[in-house]
Amino acid sequence: MDVRVTTSTVRGTTRAPPSKSYTHRALLAAGYSDGATVRSPLVSADTKATARAVTAFGGAVEPDSAAGIDDADALVVDGFGGRPAVPGDVIDCANSGTTMRLVTAAAALADGTTVLTGDGSLRSRPQGPLLEALDDLGVRAESTRGNGRAPLVVSGPLAGGDVAIPGDVSSQYVTALLMAGAVTDEGVEIDLTTPLKSAPYVDITLELLDDFGIEATPVADDGGALDGAAGAAGFVVEGGQSYAPAGGSYTVPGDFSSISYLVAAGAVAAESGEPVRIEGAVPSAQGDSAIVEIAERMGADVEWDREAGVITVRRSELSGVEVDVGDTPDLLPTIAALGAVADGDTHITNCEHVRYKETDRVSAMAEELATLGAETTEEPDTLTVHGSESELRGATVDGRADHRIVMSLAVAALVAEGTTTIRGGEHVDVSFPNFFEAMADLGMAVERDGAGE
Repeated sequence: MDVRVTTSTVRGTTRAPPSKSYTHRALLAAGYSDGATVRSPLVSADTKATARAVTAFGGAVEPDSAAGIDDADALVVDGFGGRPAVPGDVIDCANSGTTMRLVTAAAALADGTTVLTGDGSLRSRPQGPLLEALDDLGVRAESTRGNGRAPLVVSGPLAGGDVAIPGDVSSQYVTALLMAGAVTDEGVEIDLTTPLKSAPYVDITLELLDDFGIEATPVADDGGALDGAAGAAGFVVEGGQSYAPAGGSYTVPGDFSSISYLVAAGAVAAESGEPVRIEGAVPSAQGDSAIVEIAERMGADVEWDREAGVITVRRSELSGVEVDVGDTPDLLPTIAALGAVADGDTHITNCEHVRYKETDRVSAMAEELATLGAETTEEPDTLTVHGSESELRGATVDGRADHRIVMSLAVAALVAEGTTTIRGGEHVDVSFPNFFEAMADLGMAVERDGAGE
């Protein structure tokens, strides 16, 4: 689907969608339980994939009302009690890398064989380190093509044990092992062979596990316990635990990855004297809340009322800064879009791992922003956007079948001269299904398939 965005200003109040990261984990955690209700979930293409996997393992995920899953205020999960059944068919993870990695470890618990696959993009993403870790734990876990990528075949059951795994490819490997390890007989002890990147995502996991009554501990080089995942040399989760949230339910917080596009839109295109207000910005373990501090460093007029969960942002003159995205890879597209509007250079560092998402997001943003008139310099581990040398103008750009690329290009299109056509606009369904409706309500001049929004 093509989306056309014409130069426009934004103003007013909108609400952040629920967190995709928390929803994935909450649905699977509820699946590991005897049953739980997940309140305020993000219902998107990706999280539906996780719900389908829970069902495939013998659980069930149903909306709390007759409104249907897409409009549900809560999802009622009938869990499989920590012992997933062998699925009756292949599990299709669609385009969701989080689903595939978390579910691969869950599949290792089943007493039999599970086959997992996904779409073309997902089948190109690395799963090798997780497969090797499961193999070291005594589980048959392999790629059908022998290249560490889906389709995957996993045969359990997993009893637990000690395992070594790199921390710089995907934090989701750690999350998968921690979530599954809690219900093994022996527990799992993880030794990181390289420093952990995207540590805040593991902090999300630790926070959610605690809310479900599961104890998992990050450890330092000397074996002592740490308060969070940053700087951890490994993790320990005891076996024989039971998933059970207090009161039988868990509420998903707002999503800061999605909030980043709303903050950026306000910073570059808020109407003079009219701020953009974002509700649902409740503090949590999400590393992507760093977008508030990053926008402030660039000169944005941003206020975050943490108690009320409201961010207010006004249009500002922005200046380029240096940002390390080692722990916040999903912010790279947003920062790059801001950099194309800012004066000076925006230097995004420590970003090689961002190349292994739904697409190579480093190259995607460099190339698509260049199509809009931005000057960029791309290196293996860095992306520099030369804002002072950029003059954004409407053009046809490719969203690369990647929700974060689509939304970041839409932010840039707000200030590009004329009309920008973004191909693949439907991919926002992965994490922010009503993104264009929300932006239209704020004032974005947007058309989809020829219909004004």
